[in-house]
Amino acid sequence: MRAVIARRLGGTDGLELLSNAPAPKPKPGQVLVALEAAALNFPDLLTLQGTYQHKQEPPYIPGMEGAGTVIAVGEGVTPSQIGRAVMFGARGTFAEQAVVSSDALMAIPRSWTWAEAAAFPVIGMTAYHALVHRARLEAGETLLVHGAAGGTGHMAVKLGKALGARVIATASTASRRAAVARLGAEHVLDPGAADLADQIKGVTGGRGVDVVFDPVGGPLFEASLKAAAFGARLLVIGFTAGAPNTVRTNYALIKGLSILGVRAGEAARKDPRIAAAYATDMLRFASDHDLRPHIGDLHALDAAAHAFDRLTARATDGKIAINIAGCASSVAVS
Repeated sequence: MRAVIARRLGGTDGLELLSNAPAPKPKPGQVLVALEAAALNFPDLLTLQGTYQHKQEPPYIPGMEGAGTVIAVGEGVTPSQIGRAVMFGARGTFAEQAVVSSDALMAIPRSWTWAEAAAFPVIGMTAYHALVHRARLEAGETLLVHGAAGGTGHMAVKLGKALGARVIATASTASRRAAVARLGAEHVLDPGAADLADQIKGVTGGRGVDVVFDPVGGPLFEASLKAAAFGARLLVIGFTAGAPNTVRTNYALIKGLSILGVRAGEAARKDPRIAAAYATDMLRFASDHDLRPHIGDLHALDAAAHAFDRLTARATDGKIAINIAGCASSVAVS
């Protein structure tokens, strides 16, 4: 099969496209999926750089989510799975075939394209676990989403609106702020503004926000502490701005804040009820409220290095998808 291989860690010069990579075989409890599309996430970049918490030793196949059709099953998996169109989170998706635990398979909502399906699992689970399981966001509350032009931020804005929250967001350019506003955010602010916390307080009538969704960190986390309402929940999603923050605990004390780490995949591995909620409640919500991801870039498998470069440069709104079988833009489930 064709597959992208990371020969060494560091940069995209270590990526190589093989035309004769060995096809995987499903083990007990697994299925084999013929991939139509995969998608790229910030942890993929960190993994390639050797800085992600889950290390992968070269050579390895990048990618942690995809969509395609089940073509074989391992021992213990019902053969009725064969022919099923699925999306999933699993390693090694920058290839024509991948093995996946049968428990990780998710049905694709009707009318979604293969690329949209491939781009959903990571950001869908992250946003859902953050806002529903961790923050318990309620209708009528105010949600602040940082990095709202990215794939995870897009999903948080859309999910927050679907949950009935008032959404404020930040995005780095005027065009990106306009795009986020079209998703339903009531106010979209410049994250580089020196008076960002004051602006957030201004649009909330001085009260502040109830929940903060922050995949960026850095100065934005500090602004969030200042702009948080009493009893607010601050969701730590990631640190795309660089190093983790040192929390100023006086804000947490005075405002009664909850600072909540979000690791959707690890939570599902430790609690089967959360994994079940992804496959049922989250998918039903995604279908009912049309939470399909926005695909900003679609690249061929042989352009995977360029896709990584685009992610590094933050040159794309929404998600970057990889078109593996050549029909990623077609509807997966009609």
